[in-house]
Formats: sequence, structure tokens, C-alpha cells
Amino acid sequence: MNILIADKLSSKAVSELEKMGATVRLEPDLTAESLPKHVKNTEVLIVRSTKVTGATISAASMLSLIIRAGAGVNTIDLETAGKNAIHVANCPGKNTDAVAELTIGLLIAADRRIVDASRDLRVGRWRKKEYGKAKGLKGRTLGIIGLGAIGKAVAARAKGMQMNILAWSRSLTDENAEKLGICRAESPFIVAERADAICVHLAANAETNHLINGEFLAKMKDGAILVNVARGEVVDTVAVMNAVKNKGIRYAADVFENEPVGGDANFEAMDFAAMITGTPHIGASTEQAAEAIVDEVVLIVDSYRQSGKPLNAVNVCAKSKAVKSLVIRHYNRVGVLAGVLDRLKDAGINVEEMENTIFEGTQAASCTLRLDTEPSRELIANISSAENIIQVMTK
Repeated sequence: MNILIADKLSSKAVSELEKMGATVRLEPDLTAESLPKHVKNTEVLIVRSTKVTGATISAASMLSLIIRAGAGVNTIDLETAGKNAIHVANCPGKNTDAVAELTIGLLIAADRRIVDASRDLRVGRWRKKEYGKAKGLKGRTLGIIGLGAIGKAVAARAKGMQMNILAWSRSLTDENAEKLGICRAESPFIVAERADAICVHLAANAETNHLINGEFLAKMKDGAILVNVARGEVVDTVAVMNAVKNKGIRYAADVFENEPVGGDANFEAMDFAAMITGTPHIGASTEQAAEAIVDEVVLIVDSYRQSGKPLNAVNVCAKSKAVKSLVIRHYNRVGVLAGVLDRLKDAGINVEEMENTIFEGTQAASCTLRLDTEPSRELIANISSAENIIQVMTK
């Protein structure tokens, strides 16, 4: 198995993958533009921040698995991968603690203006009077937009700081909110109106693009805190700049719209950065998170090597077009299933899913075929009469 790691990843990943017998290339300096020239013989591609474009996928005729060494997969062309029968897998939940910790750090930093105070100290300015005006967070209401694993981890930490939690998520129910010891908001706008500080934990997609916009920001309290460690596209940059200027919103962010890709680059939004508390997309970047992700990457490769089905696949069809199951109990002989498939082909029936289970002793097996069309009685009888077929059933 030829594996290309096109990003910075712990050396542990290379050694563990090589123990499986894989040939591993570590090329952390590749970019979205240069990657297509280096994937010709690659079967498994592992990336962190490097974008995987359609051009890369088209240039990799042997590629069958792309692993995002992290949670989000918005940097991978899922549509092109799916059209080419390439699995895309990720490592969900492995950076939860790291991102939650940074969220709390940015929240406190925005409240206490730690960055501004440090900057003044470094140039010899002692401004105790200016920076002694923080509101404090104990007893305040923290609004959480998006209550997945990271949102819940932030809620737990904020409760430890004796903050009240008001959360909105499409999947959050009153019952689950009660179990978590938090309050549920009916909409993001209610969070905006009631919270003293808000943090955003949403995936980037068409529905969440600029969800935090001018209308949302207008409903926030003057001087409230907004923290974004999700994706830059979730927040309208122009709208938040206006809110910082006109409403005194304290914005803290680890992610930005059109942010640079890679470890070292020029950041052109310097005027924006001067207005906020910011970090350069380091939310998942702790040693603990890195080791957990490496372990998960190795498990994904191992599962794919053994079964052809990787753990955590994100682009597998959740529900096929199958309308009927055909169960074939048969003797475990060469060509038995090939004969069944030939008969289905002649009848114009497509197999959407297939699973063959071998019984102890390896003499017999049972194969379940999920079909896009219900087979006729004549076809079932035809299959049943074939050599080495024990029984044919539909379900």
C-alpha cells in the first residue's frame, strides 16, 4: 500500500504505518497546487490543512482513500471523490479538548483584553487603569451556537467557571438540555439577544455560511463577546468589523474567511486583526490532540487494509436505492455468486449492496444482495435451480 502524507504529522504515524507493510512518503510542504504532481502512484492520501482538489483526485488513478487528519472535511472535494469511488474518512472528536480549551482561553482573553495589555507591556506601557475594566465571566450567560462534541466540552468548562449556558442547536431538545444542565434557545437570535458572550461551534456548509451576520450581530448586547473557533465562513467578516466599531463587540477568532493555508504565510487582514483577539487557526494544535489523531489515522488505514471499509467514512451513501433484499444461502464454491450476478445482470437488476458471510468450517455461506428492483418469481426460480445453491429468499 502506497501512502502519501501531504502535511505535517507526527513521525509516529510513519513508523506505525510502515509496521503494517505500507510504503510511506512524508511530504509536508506540498500545497493544493503542487499536490497533483505527486499523487500518481498514491493509494492512500493523508492531509491536515492541505486542500485536496478535483485536480489532485483526477491525477491519482490509484487513489482509493483520503484521510483528513482532523474533523472537518471542507478542504476535500467530496463530490469528485465520490464520483471516483474514493473513500473519504476523518478523525472526529480527537481535537475536542484542544478546541474547547482554546475557546475558553479566547473567551477570557477577550474579556480581560490580555492581548492588548501584553502588547502595551512589551513596548513599555503600564496601563493598569485601562485594562482594569473587565466585566468578569462568573454568573454571566454564555451562548453556544452548535452543541456537538466541542460545544458540549465548552459548556462543561464554562459551567466550571460558574457561567450560565444558553445553547442553540438543530438537534438539541428540551430533554437533552435538561440532562446537560443548560437552557435551550429556540433560535440563534434568542442566543444573540440574551447572552453576554457567545461562542460558535458549527461546521462550514451552505446552511451555516454567514449565519453570524449583520442581523445576528445587531441583536447582540453592546460590548458582548463573540468567539469563533469553528470556520471563518460562518461569520460575516465585514459585519463583525462594523459590530466591533459600532457596538463595542469584543471578537475573538481562531479562524478567518479566506485564511492562509499552511504553517507560514502572510496574513493580509492586518487591519481586522488589530481590532480583535486572534490566533492563527491553532485550535486543534496540541500535542495531546496530535497524538490522538495519529492513533485514529492508523486505525483508519488498518481497517481499510483488512476490510476495504475505512472507519469514519463521511462520503458513503447513507441510504441506497435498494428496494429488496435477496438472500442466497449457498455452498462456498468458486463461481457460485458470479452465476447469481450474471442472472441479475441479464434481468437488468443492479446490486446496490452486497455482503457474503462464511460459516464456521468454510463449507457454506449466506450472501445478502440489496437490489434496486424486485426480482420476479421466474428469476428467483432460475437462481434457485443453479448448482451449489441451497436456498433463495427475498426480504
